[in-house]
Amino acid sequence: MTVITASISLSSRGNADVHDITGQVESLAVESGLKNGIVTIFCPSSTSGLTTIEFESGVVGDLKRLFNEIIPSDREYAHNARWGDGNGHSHIRASLLGPSLTVPFVDGRLTLGTWQQIVYVDFDVRPRKRELILQIMGE
Repeated sequence: MTVITASISLSSRGNADVHDITGQVESLAVESGLKNGIVTIFCPSSTSGLTTIEFESGVVGDLKRLFNEIIPSDREYAHNARWGDGNGHSHIRASLLGPSLTVPFVDGRLTLGTWQQIVYVDFDVRPRKRELILQIMGE
């Protein structure tokens, strides 16, 4: 089995900024030269996460609204009291999505559904430069 490590660089605005990274992930899987396998995307950040959704404005807006409703930014968080950085809610939101996602590929193509895209969500309270790590494994 071959393992290839790659990365995707992003600039985010924070505050639940959602990025469709499907094309970049698929391009890296194709560039790997592997025919069948899996690609794992990992964000080394405790205030962002990865998931799949239909990347269109309605669903993106609904996702942001859901996070605002279940984990509001204006409540008290022990993290904020300790660090004073105001992003306690960002850490909790990110923990619900998780820092990684694995997608199989067959014949060099991601096996995503028709309306399914890979998205990165940055919940931090300010713009950030992020680097996602990919490991592509297969044959």
